[in-house]
Amino acid sequence: MAQGLPYDSDEGRAQAAAITALLTGQAYATSAKMAQKVGPFTGFHKDREGMINVLKMHREAVSDIDASLVSEELLSAAATAWDEAVEQGELHGVRNSQASVLAPTGTIGLMMDCDTTGIEPDLGLVKVKKLVGGGTMHIVNQTVPRALKALGYTKDQVDAIVAYIDTEKTIIGAPALKAEHLNVFACSMGDNSIHYLGHVKMMAAVQPFISGAISKTVNMPEEATIEEVEQLHIDSWKMGLKAVAIYRDNCKVAQPLSMAKKDDDKKDEPVATTPVAAAEAVNGHVIVRGAVRRKLPRVRNSKTYKFQIADLEGYFTVGEYEDGAPGELFLSVSKQGSTLSGLMDSFAISVSHGLQYGVPLKSYVKTLRGTSFAPSGITDDSDIRTASSITDYIVRRLALDYLSFDDRLELGLASFEDMPLDDQQVSLLETEQTTDDVADAEKPAKEHQAAEKSPAVSEAPAVATADAKLGSGDSTAPLCYNCGNQTQRAGSCYVCSSCGSTTGCS
Repeated sequence: MAQGLPYDSDEGRAQAAAITALLTGQAYATSAKMAQKVGPFTGFHKDREGMINVLKMHREAVSDIDASLVSEELLSAAATAWDEAVEQGELHGVRNSQASVLAPTGTIGLMMDCDTTGIEPDLGLVKVKKLVGGGTMHIVNQTVPRALKALGYTKDQVDAIVAYIDTEKTIIGAPALKAEHLNVFACSMGDNSIHYLGHVKMMAAVQPFISGAISKTVNMPEEATIEEVEQLHIDSWKMGLKAVAIYRDNCKVAQPLSMAKKDDDKKDEPVATTPVAAAEAVNGHVIVRGAVRRKLPRVRNSKTYKFQIADLEGYFTVGEYEDGAPGELFLSVSKQGSTLSGLMDSFAISVSHGLQYGVPLKSYVKTLRGTSFAPSGITDDSDIRTASSITDYIVRRLALDYLSFDDRLELGLASFEDMPLDDQQVSLLETEQTTDDVADAEKPAKEHQAAEKSPAVSEAPAVATADAKLGSGDSTAPLCYNCGNQTQRAGSCYVCSSCGSTTGCS
């Protein structure tokens, strides 16, 4: 902008690419000089050829910059820096495997009195920043006068345009401003905004001269669609970016930076409300009121479960909303008056409050599944054979009854073999079953005919295997009360080969 170049233009991108090439080229040249004194980075000699090839690829990318759009002095300096980096790197190696990255420099930029941060264009010519300790501050772009002077405007014209921006909070309609210069002052947001692909193209211009990735936000308008976001990521990949981040305007209840508006602008702002948090607008500011409780109806359906884990028996009841979603939990264990009983009551109350204030059941399952404490072991639930604790059993039981198949699959509580079948698949299975039943009915007659035609064959005596002697094939052996695996007979008792527990023998 200070040079009178639009951000979203071939000239702007060529200028940024040349500056970035000079920056990283000089950094690698210096890194090679450091390597001459103290040696290259650890592992350089393991892939020396690959590292030198990376430097050469950076150098070759300089030739892709359009020389007609950049000053000869700047482009020549960038090319010279990369020539030195490759030459010295081949002789001594480089001290740094990576030399540059574009980091998020928002706070640093403000402290350095910079209008923009890193590779970002300005968010707006006049911005409002919310402060952590409360309150706001107005940030006014200081580059506009320099840009107008570079574009040939007089001092009086510059003063008039700056005064217009201060009053109207926009440069559109400013006196004496030429239409062809409007794009020079385009920003990320507002009524004179840069198209979001302009951000991506700028990143693509400098990425060939950056060792790492680029931390930059691609600002998209509030009306951007899912398909446009998807296409942006595909375009970013095709342009060779290592990373890309997007922000869709007004997609948070409150955002730290926003565009300043004219004082008499009374346009209503949309206010986001969700079951978890609600907000209200007061004097133009969004105030979050906190979580909102969704109470259960006075009369509601519920399910009561009886369970047994090792030697502990208990019950838990789940109260449901009208749509069948869980909203409360009551838990009773057999050891009334014990510390365990008190802790379980507290656990049930906490889960009930969380569910009513909008905490997803999936979050509880993900966090509490696998918690391990006594009592634990085998259960009487055919769907959950073992549990590492009471909370582990309860959340897994709730997951099986109240979470969708996709959620259970994500949490590892289901597999693709458990996927419910649609009507077409059920009809196909019934057809296959009918065919199998017919084949089974015809099988005895065919076997009888084959027996009449073939000579008698004596049956070989059964041979007892070592596994049978050890009892490992005994399907009647009980499951281990501790870990749930199949036990093996040892004398008159049973022993678990997995954890070593026995049913009574020493």
